[in-house]
Amino acid sequence: MHQTRQYILDILREAHESTVDEIVVQLRKRRDDTITAVTVRHHLNELLRENLITSPHPRHRTSPGRPQHVYSLTDKAQQYFPSNYQSLASNLIAHLCENLPELQVNVILEGVADRMAAQSGIKDCAMEVRLAKVVNYLNEHGYNASWDAHPDGYILKTTNCPYHNIAERGQQLCDMDMRLISSLLGVVPRLLDRISSGSNSCAYLIPISSIS
Repeated sequence: MHQTRQYILDILREAHESTVDEIVVQLRKRRDDTITAVTVRHHLNELLRENLITSPHPRHRTSPGRPQHVYSLTDKAQQYFPSNYQSLASNLIAHLCENLPELQVNVILEGVADRMAAQSGIKDCAMEVRLAKVVNYLNEHGYNASWDAHPDGYILKTTNCPYHNIAERGQQLCDMDMRLISSLLGVVPRLLDRISSGSNSCAYLIPISSIS
């Protein structure tokens, strides 16, 4: 993330919404320079393109005057701020594993995967179209995914594991990932490689025979 754009996200997080002029004032304080409104608009356009801020919308006024247009953060922007999600998830998984039978833990995590797949909005369609949608969904969730044609069907790869530090503790999250990817694809792929086993990627083969 470009430092100036991160500053803009920080400003919008603190203020909830800001005009271009208000952002200019705050940036000058943080950067100790004379950044212009033109430069700020350039950075705002980039943040808009990445869907990290909303399109400018009128600010509610309590007195007459020219309407002011303000920007605010989208939900996607939250990934650029510190969070405690990993620690929370790690402790939740540890607590589940310590207090429930393995079968129950697996049932819970499979339910989580099914919920995530249902919320993705990916519907039945031609496999190559569906693969493109699955890759887009996985990339939005930190997997660094891609797919390629293969003589036996298709290969889906993910080169980053969003749960890597937690997944090292056991197999449950890897199994949850398999359930999620199966649900997103609409077929159960064959696992070829796994990051948790030392590979550079998790790789899945979707055989032609499984595609209706």
